[in-house]
Amino acid sequence: MALWVVAGLALLVATVALASARRLSRRLDALNQSYWELRYDYTRLRSQVSRLDPEQVEEAAEVPAPAAPSVSFVPLSSIKKKP
Repeated sequence: MALWVVAGLALLVATVALASARRLSRRLDALNQSYWELRYDYTRLRSQVSRLDPEQVEEAAEVPAPAAPSVSFVPLSSIKKKP
């Protein structure tokens, strides 16, 4: 009889876990959808602002980008401490 109680309790816990996982999945999908809508709105509004103020776009284009530092190969043997 105790085995049936344990099995029933395990089934109940599994059902609750499954329901919780489905609810969490739906919340995650809604959050993901909201994120992409926000990205879309941000991009659309940024393009509208750039059309309203073209001088700002020209000023941004005139500012030179910082030069990327030159990266050279450094062998690990030169980094090791020598006794």
